[in-house]
Amino acid sequence: MRNQNSFPVIMFFLILGLGIVWARMAYDASSAATSTIIMVSAFVVALLISLAIKIANPWERGVVLRLGRFQSLRGPGLFFIIPILDTIPYWIDTRVITTSFKAEKTLTKDTVPVDVVAVLFWKVLDPKKAALEVADYMGAISWASQTALRDVIGKTMLSDMLEGREKISGILQKIIDERTEPWGINVNSVEIKDVLIPGALENAMSMQAQAERERQARVILGDSEKQVAEKFGEAALTYADNPVALHLRAMNMLYEGLKQNSTIVIVPSSAIDTMQLGSMAGLTALTMGIGQEKANKDKTAGKK
Repeated sequence: MRNQNSFPVIMFFLILGLGIVWARMAYDASSAATSTIIMVSAFVVALLISLAIKIANPWERGVVLRLGRFQSLRGPGLFFIIPILDTIPYWIDTRVITTSFKAEKTLTKDTVPVDVVAVLFWKVLDPKKAALEVADYMGAISWASQTALRDVIGKTMLSDMLEGREKISGILQKIIDERTEPWGINVNSVEIKDVLIPGALENAMSMQAQAERERQARVILGDSEKQVAEKFGEAALTYADNPVALHLRAMNMLYEGLKQNSTIVIVPSSAIDTMQLGSMAGLTALTMGIGQEKANKDKTAGKK
């Protein structure tokens, strides 16, 4: 709804007030008939001038028709028309306008019913065409957008629609712009707000995604096991030619376990024999190592 400017109303009452003052002066100077004529004339002049004055906002254009024929586009600012002969049936807004539209329960190419909500950004470039070429350009562009959206959905797979919204938006913009160009309307952009799918299908897609992630996790775990096995193979080749290094590594692992956990560790007798821990020298060396480690810890605690 267009807001009416109060300037024509002010001019009407101003001219009418001046006419009343003039009529009052004429009534005192001459006769009542002259005063009445002045008052009627002032009223008619005030009415015609108020009807002739039009003011358009910076974003508005007035479509002026004279006796049913297109005369001109007027505005913005102050302009005048000829009352009775000229009419302004349309005030065209030339700003960027947003129109929300949607397609409900529309089947995709793979027969999946979806609800799609989109927003259209457009503006009128030629107010003359928008006023004369189509009866209701705002309603027309809304219907053109909905039909274009349904056509695009019917030609698109659900997966492409969920992943490629920018591509679908570009296709919609091109289609709608071609349809509305004869009306003097330019489509700036189309944005897909939301794509709603049935709840059962959404649950199935969620389970599918979860299964896919689990499969990828198992593949990654298998690759990790393969890499660990390869590293163990390389280590085994290194220790195969150096049994002393293997014994030292085994003793170090046992020593670290006893030092950190301070618990009983059950070691196979074959491992003890291999590391020569069953002999007096091996046990003495291991005990001395653990005792020295504890002494160092007590010494550090005493300094603190």
